[in-house]
Amino acid sequence: MRGAFLLAWIAALLAPVSARAQAEPAIVVSANIDEAAVTVYRAPNRGGGAINPNWPQGFAFITETRTVALPAGTSVLRFEGVAEGLLPETAVVSGLPDGVTEKNRDARLLTPAGLVDAYLKRSVTLRRTNRATGKVVEQQAVIQAGPNGGVILQNAAGGFEALACSGLPERMLYPRVPKDLSAKPTLSILVDSKAARTLTLQLLYLAEGFDWAANYVADRGSDGKTLGLTGWITVANGGVTSFPGAQLNVIAGRLNKVHSPPLPRSTPGPLILRCWPMDITSSHPLWELPPIIEFEEEFRMDAAEDVVVTGSRIDRREGLMYLPAPAPAIAPPPPPPAEDLGDLKFYRVPFRVDVSAKGQKQVALLAKDKVAVEQLYAATLYQNNQPQPLMMRLRVQNREADGLGLALPAGTAAVFETIGGQRLLVGEAAIGDKAKDERVDYDIGQSPAVQFRAVVQERGAKDAYQTWQVTLTNARPFDAEVEMLIPFAIDPAPEDWERRGSSWVWRVRVPANDSLAQSFRQKLKDD
Repeated sequence: MRGAFLLAWIAALLAPVSARAQAEPAIVVSANIDEAAVTVYRAPNRGGGAINPNWPQGFAFITETRTVALPAGTSVLRFEGVAEGLLPETAVVSGLPDGVTEKNRDARLLTPAGLVDAYLKRSVTLRRTNRATGKVVEQQAVIQAGPNGGVILQNAAGGFEALACSGLPERMLYPRVPKDLSAKPTLSILVDSKAARTLTLQLLYLAEGFDWAANYVADRGSDGKTLGLTGWITVANGGVTSFPGAQLNVIAGRLNKVHSPPLPRSTPGPLILRCWPMDITSSHPLWELPPIIEFEEEFRMDAAEDVVVTGSRIDRREGLMYLPAPAPAIAPPPPPPAEDLGDLKFYRVPFRVDVSAKGQKQVALLAKDKVAVEQLYAATLYQNNQPQPLMMRLRVQNREADGLGLALPAGTAAVFETIGGQRLLVGEAAIGDKAKDERVDYDIGQSPAVQFRAVVQERGAKDAYQTWQVTLTNARPFDAEVEMLIPFAIDPAPEDWERRGSSWVWRVRVPANDSLAQSFRQKLKDD
């Protein structure tokens, strides 16, 4: 009886443990993407500036197709290799017949800096090798600070030192990989399945850390009346996840996007090691050897390889991180014309593209041989006592009849001319989004040869008008077409001038090596 009672008591104690073990959901890892589509939106507030190479300020809508094998019951499905800037509240998984119970974004990434951050106030093994004797010495140490600005260790004797500052080759060994560190950015979901089955799922989400810009190259023809215009789409991926063979699309135009708080980056930045001058360190040479990080047997080798693959190159001597060089530009046929997406423009790249981590990619946007162009000299009228140069402006009418007639996304254009057999840069210009049939102006630089001077004649305090005297000079050996914006009401109103809002556009041809004067009467008071 006593033995039977003892067995029953032990069984009662073990029952909750067994129940908990059975209740633990299975873990299913989806590590491969069958197909991916990346649609990139420009940074809303970047304007015409350059893309931020460290963390692009735009975003992307990403569609991933994956095949997973789910067991019956409850399981945790881990989507490894999602974009680093994934916004978890936007993630949608379709193809699960029994739905999703929970979503989690695993933000901490397995990197040298991530390991130091995970082991703050915890013990590691510090291994040093004597270069003269080859003797290896190991001691326990506690990471007290890091990874930003260096790593501070407290050794077993109670002293403090900075990693890689002893003058000896050093290595830090970690007992195991922390459970909350992932080799790749991961989204995990809790799912229920009534039966074991293999499913094809679609994962859709928005992700930060992407951007794109348009770049144009314009070559002026020898006649000065045509341009050869080519356009490129430059797409930037600032995260640690690559999307090989993806369907790439870009969206032009500015859309309203509600501000969301900044996401924690998957990586806390590069591991930068710094030393400071002290007697104990200055007496030893500092060899150009980076610290090597090792792990015990429990560490998976495939995770170690991911650290090498996804990490940025670090210059240990200068403490700087360099992005990989962008892949060479490819020159396939340009994509089809833009499609309408509401009032935005949707550009679909008609071939598969590798959207590489920490990289930029260029694909062709357009190629036009003979686009009609007009050369002008432009300025906005203001009072100046000394002659001022006018802006050299190339004007294109975005019409099919003039050799163009396409929706042109905002970007920068580099203008070249061929002089004496050499192709030389004339200037660069920024343009906004331009619709079909809209005027496109390239302001490429001021011309000292075409100038203007504007003087306001004296007037009485009660006068309703004032008179401007404008003088244009052209020191070039051919005529100059001048376009001047006059930002006020003129009396009497001109009959054949262009009206732009409340301003007038005065257009006149100034003969070669000559000057021209004109007076304008500005109306100051309404009748």
